[in-house]
This record gives sequence, structure tokens and C-alpha cells, in this order.
Amino acid sequence: MLRERLSRYRTAVTRELTRAFEADHTPHQVAASFAIGIFVTAMPTGGLGIGLFFLLVRLWSWVDRVAIFASVLVLNPLVKPLVYAVSLQIGVLAFGVEPITPFGIAALDYAATVLALLLFGNLLVALVLAGTSYLLVRELTISYRRRRTDRPLPRAD
Repeated sequence: MLRERLSRYRTAVTRELTRAFEADHTPHQVAASFAIGIFVTAMPTGGLGIGLFFLLVRLWSWVDRVAIFASVLVLNPLVKPLVYAVSLQIGVLAFGVEPITPFGIAALDYAATVLALLLFGNLLVALVLAGTSYLLVRELTISYRRRRTDRPLPRAD
């Protein structure tokens, strides 16, 4: 069951990335669109990221629609908890667990501390994931397009 789900997931990611590689945008535009999508998806936007994707695609013609939406497949609901757990750990490593006390109410102060640690760590994780995904998708796009042009096109008889 799990193996079948992972296979379907891998097939969907491969299909969407291949569509992005075949787009009319430059490798830089495909990679930048995917990296923006990864950054936004990694942040705790509560689903508002998808709306932001539509806005970015509408505002900027250089944004590759397929690439930016493909990022959602990579950072799906199964992966996001891992991103948040790593983000919290990074926040704790950077600042420790000394509570922030803006409210003077223990539960609210605890929540504010965890949120601040999570957001700081999440920002760092999102930046690293976006940078890494940019480099990877750019190289994959160039490689894919190079392989496609090296092959002779089939004859249309």
C-alpha cells in the first residue's frame, strides 16, 4: 500500500517536472519559479501560498505556472511536518529555549516562544530548500533539454 502510494507520488512529481522542463521558459525562469514555489510552500502559510502562486503567475509573465505549482507536490502534507520539526530544532539551536514573555500568561508566552523559534528556523529551511531546488531544477532543465535536442526527431510520414 505504502509502496504503491510512493510510486504514484513519484510518477506525479516526474510528470509535472517534465512538463515544466518542456515549457517555453528559460531554465533560469523554470528554476526560479520552482524555487519560489518551494520557498512559499515551506513557509507556514496555511494554504494561502496557492493563492499567492496564482497572483505571481498573473503579475509576472516570466513565472512558469507548471514549475511553481509542481513545488506543491514536492512539499506535500506528508513532508511538511518534517520541515516544521527541523525548523523548530534549528530555532532551538540558534536561540535556546528561553521563553519569550510578551504576555505574562504562561500558555501564551510558551506559544509565542515556539512560534518565534519555528518561524526563524522555517525561514532558514525555506531559504536552503529554495536555493538547493533552484540549482537542481536549473541543471535538470538544461540536461533534459540537451538530451531532447540530441535525439533525432521522428519522421512524420
